[in-house]
Amino acid sequence: MTTNTLPAAAAGTWKLGSFEVNRLGYGAMRLMSTSDGGVRDRETSIAVLRRAVELGVNHIDTASFYFAGPRAANELINSALAPYDNLVLTTKVGPGRDFEGTFFTARPEQLRAQVEQNLRELGLDHLDVANYRIGEGLDRGTGSLADGFGALADLREKGLIRELGISNVGPEHLTEALAIAPVVCVQNQYGLTARREDDELVRLCADHGIAFVPFFAVASGTGEDARVAEVAKRHDATPAQIRLAWTLHQGPHVLAIPGTGDVAHLEQNVAAAALELTDEDLKTLERDN
Repeated sequence: MTTNTLPAAAAGTWKLGSFEVNRLGYGAMRLMSTSDGGVRDRETSIAVLRRAVELGVNHIDTASFYFAGPRAANELINSALAPYDNLVLTTKVGPGRDFEGTFFTARPEQLRAQVEQNLRELGLDHLDVANYRIGEGLDRGTGSLADGFGALADLREKGLIRELGISNVGPEHLTEALAIAPVVCVQNQYGLTARREDDELVRLCADHGIAFVPFFAVASGTGEDARVAEVAKRHDATPAQIRLAWTLHQGPHVLAIPGTGDVAHLEQNVAAAALELTDEDLKTLERDN
């Protein structure tokens, strides 16, 4: 456990290869968007990023394709936080957007350009962690990831990337990737009742000492609302805080990267790092799952 007394450190730390991070981090995908689908003003987005760091967040998930309207997450992170002091930035490559904003999946030979785009936007000479995301949408990718992950492993050897991860994958992909290069994290959609087929993958990551980093841990999943509300009442907490606490309870190697563009909501999310669920709480949350 970390001796850091900042709120984000309350759940302890984990290592992403050569980087040690607090298990409660921040995801920048929702940084620019309002709850009604609008675009948040630049000053508010920058305030959220700076407040996250003040609260002890030292792990931020981002990507070049995270943007809303005229604003992009990488540019805001650069403006708000550079030069980065004890801050680990995890980026994602594979998906991209063309000049019209349409999503596409990069071919292996296009991945270097995506890495270099992230470097330019963030103002870095190397990426701390680059996740190779496969497939489209939220469904697990299928087929081999060897060519794409191998291309990133080559860029790691060249010094453009420090550590590698994979995203939107199954257990077979982790086995395949580990035969090519070290993997420090797996990032999949996962939550209390969402993508629970990944329970096996969570355990496999633990066996290898690899971080499992769920996205949409708060927003995804249905059917657990009444149970979550029951536990939230016991702790005088919000349902989102209970979902985050459940996520962190899945193992010391499980991280959380909740995203928001609102300072008050950010503070609530970070406070979830200190929530300790009882056995009774866990039985309630897992009931009928």
